[in-house]
Amino acid sequence: MKKITILLLFLNSAILFSQENTYTILVSFDGFRWDYLNRGITPNLNKIAESGVKAISMEPCFPSKTFPNHLSIITGMYPENHGIISNYFENSATGEIYKLGDTSVTKDENWYTGEFFWETANKNGIKTACYFWPASDLRNKDRRPTYFKDYVESTPNEKRIEGVLNWLQLPLVERPHFITLYFELADDKGHRYGPNSDEVNQAIMRLDSLAGMLVEGINNIGLTDETNLIFVSDHGMTEVSNDRVINIDDSIGELEYRISGDGPFAMIDSPNGRVDKIYQALKQNEKNYKVYLKEDVPDNFHYSKNPLILPILIVADLGWSITTDKRLKSYTKYSSGGNHGFANYNLDMHAIFLASGPSFKNGLKIGSVRNIDIYPLLCAIYNIPEAEKVDGSRERIKFVLK
Repeated sequence: MKKITILLLFLNSAILFSQENTYTILVSFDGFRWDYLNRGITPNLNKIAESGVKAISMEPCFPSKTFPNHLSIITGMYPENHGIISNYFENSATGEIYKLGDTSVTKDENWYTGEFFWETANKNGIKTACYFWPASDLRNKDRRPTYFKDYVESTPNEKRIEGVLNWLQLPLVERPHFITLYFELADDKGHRYGPNSDEVNQAIMRLDSLAGMLVEGINNIGLTDETNLIFVSDHGMTEVSNDRVINIDDSIGELEYRISGDGPFAMIDSPNGRVDKIYQALKQNEKNYKVYLKEDVPDNFHYSKNPLILPILIVADLGWSITTDKRLKSYTKYSSGGNHGFANYNLDMHAIFLASGPSFKNGLKIGSVRNIDIYPLLCAIYNIPEAEKVDGSRERIKFVLK
């Protein structure tokens, strides 16, 4: 009995030692499609994959948009549950509009109903830091990471890495053990030029060099053996064209409606109670898109429970774009290149997942993972309990850990 007790005490102390000395950096390459790693231009990322874990792809949540999926990654919840159902949407009860880029709104904690991982970590005595991540800069300091940076897109990429390395060199009692890092380059070039462009290939190579810079910096400060690196993206990208545009006014006609969103998907409501008529008009002309009443949205979308989701959902087929008479002229002017937001089962919408470090198995190749499982994975790394309501599953992903 004494031997068993001693062994258990040793194991417990080993777990505590591991937690106290483990750093995890979660890096997001916005818009970095799953197969960008297969183009033969990412030697640094491929080296990380060979020494750790690489998934074929990571499935985003619907809609495959930036804010909803960054929030799903960091809360383990579907957008219908964490509250950020799109990059742009309205609370029809209050008239308030959530809009990506409007910090007067995005910093308001009332939009966010999930628990961020940095909140979970802070509750368990783990210091955290975010060099950019949606919702890391809320006005309520109790819901922010220990350290954070307000998002400024023009911030040089090297400065972002330098900031992370500086945090890792703070005195031990002040040093964060969980850090996020964000780069928008692949998304910017993908929208403008399309995922198969030379400009996107240049962006991929640039991001790969930044990954190498981060690895080298961690090695130079002597923390390689203690640091986990997790590289993810929020969604992929697909080619769009002015030749593949759906004008829903051609179907709806004179019926009055309110629309939220365009491009890959849109939500519709009727101000005078004619939802069924609008739905039937769209259903009768259903071509290059799918239309659903809110209560009939496919279960795998997980996009019906939130009260801010409007009564009708239209999802364009991959590569097609939804628009209206009012928006048609401006939309066709800017709709060539690439886009995302389509149904998340389309491979073009899939993202990346790479991980290496002391917590991860070596040389493990796996199938597709779900981004809602990243939050439980982070909790497993630090051996801390998850928030009460999480859609992700620790059981589905913990096999990647040693």
